[in-house]
Amino acid sequence: MCALFVGPFARPGCAAEDTTVPDVTATRPSIVLIFMDDMGYADIGPFGASDYPTPHLDRMAAEGRCFTDFAVSSAVCSASRAALLTGSYHRRVGISGALGPSARIGLDPEETTIAEICKSAGYRTACIGKWHLGHLEPFLPHHQGFDQFYGIPYSNDMWPLHPDTVRRRQKDPSDPGNWPPLPIMQSRAGSEVEIVNPDVQPSDQQQMTVELTRRSVEFIRDAESEEPFFLYLPHPMVHVPLYVSDRFAGKSGAGLFGDVMMEVDWSVGEIFNAIKDSAHADNTLVIFTSDNGPWLSYGDHAGSVGDLREGKGTMWEGGCREPTVMHWPGRIPPGSSCDQLCSTIDILPTIAQLVGTPLPEKKIDGESIVDLMTGVPDAVSPHRSFVGYYGGGQLQTVRNEKFKLVFPHRYRTLAGESGGTDGMPSRYQMADAGLELYDLDNDPGETTNVIDSHPEVVSRLAAEAERYRETLGDKLRKRSGSEVRGSRQMDAAK
Repeated sequence: MCALFVGPFARPGCAAEDTTVPDVTATRPSIVLIFMDDMGYADIGPFGASDYPTPHLDRMAAEGRCFTDFAVSSAVCSASRAALLTGSYHRRVGISGALGPSARIGLDPEETTIAEICKSAGYRTACIGKWHLGHLEPFLPHHQGFDQFYGIPYSNDMWPLHPDTVRRRQKDPSDPGNWPPLPIMQSRAGSEVEIVNPDVQPSDQQQMTVELTRRSVEFIRDAESEEPFFLYLPHPMVHVPLYVSDRFAGKSGAGLFGDVMMEVDWSVGEIFNAIKDSAHADNTLVIFTSDNGPWLSYGDHAGSVGDLREGKGTMWEGGCREPTVMHWPGRIPPGSSCDQLCSTIDILPTIAQLVGTPLPEKKIDGESIVDLMTGVPDAVSPHRSFVGYYGGGQLQTVRNEKFKLVFPHRYRTLAGESGGTDGMPSRYQMADAGLELYDLDNDPGETTNVIDSHPEVVSRLAAEAERYRETLGDKLRKRSGSEVRGSRQMDAAK
């Protein structure tokens, strides 16, 4: 069990039972990056889930390392994925919110992704799952360093059976809705995109986790003995609408959400079995994390944040702190935990160091966390500060290792009310945050505003925020940002 917030491993640094640190630069690992969708901080056993079993993730944690303060820069789908794959704050690369079927923009192909970092080092690369960084052909994965792609172009609710459309049709059966059919695509580098299924149906979604897992296993087992691989597996689950195969339907005793989480855990087990049967059994790094917290308005179809505050769509900790586990035999100390501030933007520079590739020429924001990952004694967070943007490009939070400064903004909340049932959401209310300061070491649930007790911390973090506004902008304050590169428009794309 990982230390959920605090535990036997006190700051500074991370804890490991063995202080002998292996040389991780001696051999380049194969890499599997499993990226969940809308999964809550307390949705897996190592981080507190107890209503349903997650034995494979439990084992991954027992043999690897939990990161209990692992953040995303925005608590929404596309923005979070852009930050992950580029090692940059999403504001820098111009991707905000959640891109839908009508979007004419995408991640600029001139940005360097994790896949391109690996590709330049001779890796085979694949993206199998949900892309959501531009569905038009110039923005798809085969233009971003992936040898192959199979999956959906955006979220699984962006289809004619979107919950809001279903609700409207219950009132008016003639309502046509406003979502186009959801396709499944596949592509390979140097070839055109193929539409495998132009109109995904509920039966297809029921098999989605199984099919993505099957294809991921095939990719791992196809790897030649001398050729390392990078597999990016962004699951559409547990984003609503929830679907699960017959094998797990009704098996958790914790409703559909529990069933889906059991199937996700099974998928993790299949990935590990495939690695064990491959030539890379002893030298594969597996990272498991999520894009943002749970969509709480969906109630019994949403996950849990544990003791954290709020969820998806907010920069409170429940929206931006993600349960993260890393596993790498002989390199990551087993059964260990790290409570230092890390982020998804750190994954690209970490992988670049491991595969021996220079960082992108364009400026990024992440830092290598190899020392934190491998248990170097007294290793500390590489971040002096970390910001959170949401709400149309408004800088809402800035934090350091201990404190988080919240700037005045509006945010959505259930205000203590329960969420919806059976896949239908309840309505959010809007609330106003003031200028607030939280001690995340002692109050990760952000329950007590301590702004009056630490004026020097407020001053220091406010200065950091101003530095970010200068470079990355703040739409509320009409600051464009001197270092924002922007996304690519379709008409200007190659």
